Amino acid sequence: MAGTPETGRPAELWAALPTEVARRIRPAELVAEVVAEIQAAVPEYAGPLRGRVGQVLLDSVAAVVRPDGDHATRAAALRYAARVEHAEGRTLDALQTAVRVGARVVWRRVSDLGRGAGVPTAELFDLADLVFAHVDALCATAMAGYATAEGLDAVRGRRRALVRLLLAEHPPVDIADTANAAQWPLPDEVTVVLVEGSEAVEVWAAATDALLDTEGAQACLVIAGHGLPPAEGLVVVGPTVRTADARDSLSLARRAWGLARRGVLPDAGVLRCADHLAELLLLADEFLLARLADRELAPLAGLSPRQRERLTATLLAWLRTTGGVAEVAAALDIHPQTVRYRLHQLTDLLGDRLTDPAGRLALEMALRGRAVLETR
Repeated sequence: MAGTPETGRPAELWAALPTEVARRIRPAELVAEVVAEIQAAVPEYAGPLRGRVGQVLLDSVAAVVRPDGDHATRAAALRYAARVEHAEGRTLDALQTAVRVGARVVWRRVSDLGRGAGVPTAELFDLADLVFAHVDALCATAMAGYATAEGLDAVRGRRRALVRLLLAEHPPVDIADTANAAQWPLPDEVTVVLVEGSEAVEVWAAATDALLDTEGAQACLVIAGHGLPPAEGLVVVGPTVRTADARDSLSLARRAWGLARRGVLPDAGVLRCADHLAELLLLADEFLLARLADRELAPLAGLSPRQRERLTATLLAWLRTTGGVAEVAAALDIHPQTVRYRLHQLTDLLGDRLTDPAGRLALEMALRGRAVLETR
């Protein structure tokens, strides 16, 4: 017989089967029998084979039991099953019991077929040794997967704590020890990114070593390098700042998110705060902006709504250009003479504020701010 009882490798177990026994094994039937026996013996797997747990059971049994499988696939299936057990909040007891129940079914099938084929008893005993060595190897693999999941879970917990410290209103002066415990080397600079939470974002964060907090209204990522998570909706990228100033990046990203949802800024795709600093500054204090708009535009308050709309459009176009009548006319698609007439009206209403640089700035801020505030 090929193989030795000491190693317990599944490949050696199946290779050790006498040809007449191996030929009679029907993998699909064996998998179905093992699953049925596990469901009958292990309460945790007794329910319908739906969802992640059911699929993991089927996949694991198929990977472990099928003679044509390979060692790497079997080991990966057991490690994944152990991680799922950990994620479901269970110990390894159910999985290890399932492994032993499965081994019992396999041995029963091999023993029955072996006796039917006239395999000598001593040879069957050697096969039994291989089966039970196989069980020990599978349990060890599952334990390793479970331990890895526990370690990763602990690291994830430390990283959640770290991201909250980084984004706290008053972060501690030295968080190096927390970062070391979270296995996250502190960079010189970070970028805060807000996205709609999803499993894809979590997978991306784990793969790129980004910090992730999913407790807020949006998932919050603290990124040390470049790249953005996959997301179908809005992605708001805060400015890149010193790590100690991460909360400032978050604050600006949150403001941009709110403005995007109000339609003031683009509300789909990637929205970079660095591309909209003027709007974000203008709207940093909306109460103050409203007071400025009321003061600067007060001379227009007595006009009819139609007159006010025409004059404010002309004024804003004039402020945005170099003041040329032709440019304003082209921007508004009106006759230059109409522009001159409206500018005369504005001069009568606003006086020397139209020629004073500070006055022009205040007027443009008021006009832009009023337009934004009216979208609320």
